[in-house]
Amino acid sequence: MYANDVALLVVDLQPDFMPGGALPCPQGDAIVPGIAALLAGGRYATVVATQDWHPADHASFASQHPGRTPFDTIDLHGQPQTLWPDHCVQGTVGAALDPRVDWRSTDLILRKGMRRQVDSYSAFRENTGPDGERPVTGLAGWLHERGIAEVHVCGLARDYCVLWSAQDAAISGFRVRLLWELSRPVSIDSDSATRIALDAAGIDLL
Repeated sequence: MYANDVALLVVDLQPDFMPGGALPCPQGDAIVPGIAALLAGGRYATVVATQDWHPADHASFASQHPGRTPFDTIDLHGQPQTLWPDHCVQGTVGAALDPRVDWRSTDLILRKGMRRQVDSYSAFRENTGPDGERPVTGLAGWLHERGIAEVHVCGLARDYCVLWSAQDAAISGFRVRLLWELSRPVSIDSDSATRIALDAAGIDLL
């Protein structure tokens, strides 16, 4: 078991990100047994899970932009925004936490991406909104108040929500390690860029 000041952050382990889902990560299902084993083994005293939880008309969906298709890029609030297939719509089966994991040991489930006009990759901050700011989710404060000093990050997708969460965890003052084998990207072509970004942020691979 890790020390009590180490937390596990499981990012968006949801059916829509699995093969056959609305926005699949290649081999996304391959990480489920390992994450399930981590939770079942009680290796972490504090466990947080995030859940993408979008309204049906979310601004990141290509379906909300006439003439656009998934994976196009637009300008949204002055920042590049990838347009996604409709995914993780609130209350749908694809938005549920993966049922193959026993989530009862989870201390906090953080839903993100709920505001229609703002995407939210990171567990710690939303993406840039209409006011040019990235509002905090409150997770950093919650972890700090529980005495957490180090965060281990895993889940989906490695090149977006996992990466952004790890980077923001480091910015928020935590030591951060990314469980590389317990994450998968939207595109494996992004792995080199992800490794560079993690190294630049001082994030170790575990």
